[in-house]
Amino acid sequence: MAAKVHITTFGCQMNKLDSELVAGELLGDGFELAEQADAADVVVFNTCSVRQHAENRVLTCLGRLAEQKAQRPGLVAALVGCMAQRQGLELLEQFPALDIVCGPGELHRLGGLIKKVRAGASQQLAVTERLRARRDVPAGLEELDVSRRAAKGFCKAQAYVRVMRGCDKFCSYCIVPSVRGREISRPPRHILDEACRLVEAGCIEITLLGQTVNSYCYGGDGREIRFAELLRKVGAIAGLERLRFVTSYPIDFSEDIFRAMAEVPAVCNYLHLPAQSGSDRILAAMNRPYTAGEYLALIERGRAIVGDLSLAGDFIVGFPGESEQDFEETVRLVRAVGYKNCFIFKYSPRPGTAAAKRLKDDVPAEVKRQRNNELLAVQEEVSLELHRAFIGQTVEVLVEGPSKSARKGRAEHQYQLTGRTRGDHIVVFDAPGRAEQLTGKFAEIKILEASALTLFGELASLA
Repeated sequence: MAAKVHITTFGCQMNKLDSELVAGELLGDGFELAEQADAADVVVFNTCSVRQHAENRVLTCLGRLAEQKAQRPGLVAALVGCMAQRQGLELLEQFPALDIVCGPGELHRLGGLIKKVRAGASQQLAVTERLRARRDVPAGLEELDVSRRAAKGFCKAQAYVRVMRGCDKFCSYCIVPSVRGREISRPPRHILDEACRLVEAGCIEITLLGQTVNSYCYGGDGREIRFAELLRKVGAIAGLERLRFVTSYPIDFSEDIFRAMAEVPAVCNYLHLPAQSGSDRILAAMNRPYTAGEYLALIERGRAIVGDLSLAGDFIVGFPGESEQDFEETVRLVRAVGYKNCFIFKYSPRPGTAAAKRLKDDVPAEVKRQRNNELLAVQEEVSLELHRAFIGQTVEVLVEGPSKSARKGRAEHQYQLTGRTRGDHIVVFDAPGRAEQLTGKFAEIKILEASALTLFGELASLA
């Protein structure tokens, strides 16, 4: 009887992609996937280290492992991802019930490590030595992407495709280069082959992933290919209806990328472009080599070329040395840009980063909370105003499945579903039939109501 594996994923889209690839690889190795952890023979925690809160959630899970393994002899527990690379052997020593620690650069080895432990081997550690000095990718790791297998539980209509690994920006607060390594762009032929196979299998929306995706640059085939050209190549795949990309870095956003967004029909008018702060002084301390004015000028160029550009941003409040004036400059930037939504975080020092080593975490926790709440409230005002402009319009939505509440619709025999517009606006609507009948299809939705986070409507027609 095949062993069953359950994967719990924490963190970003890159981790979600890694989990999907690992799930497919394990299926190919003879494992089965379990929908619930308590029905699994193997539990895998795919972890994130970007913020302490993300690690704390994992530590809570690990704290319960010994009791779970006492109740279920033979259970194998693996921790993979960024936290594994950062802490390595320390995790195995701190949690004796943990069997495997495997970094993101060693994920192609996970199936073999699980089999070893199930055969009676002791704890297994697989992390990448001298990660920040490496400029190559193990063949097995690239093969994990190239030979991806469909895994149950992942929507076949939508997919992530990695275009690069790691990051070379070295923002002073960021741990990514230490846990994901240096920036390495994948061969465009691998990306295109992967995308073509996904579309042939029924995928109609692809999101290209990179820590700084617009920094993509590949020169291994004798001719340099940058991100704008890659966008055009992937966007030309017959049958691909929508093409997105995240996350972009302001300095590397050239005009030719905006041109590709405007000229390639498949490319969506959505841009996730983290600013992190509206204060030039704090941006410099963060090692973000642009000013708030340069960031705004970039947005203006994008809107002039693309037109209806839907924007999302990231901000950190309470960075070391942030004054009230610095914070007010961030508030002004949020209002000036008019983001669809923003991801706003309180600063937390990450071990080994330049900020943690050199800067005192001197903004009190209560001030961080206050600024976080205030900026969230400002963004809520901005988002609500933008969303109210949609009321009365009919928008095209790619249906993703039941809404989180998964309750029945307002009328009998209707169900509440959710999807997204090309501009990445979340739409919740009532529709006849169960979710599986509409999931992965386009629908025209008439917008009736709006909140800061969501548009609400009713099914007008199927596209």
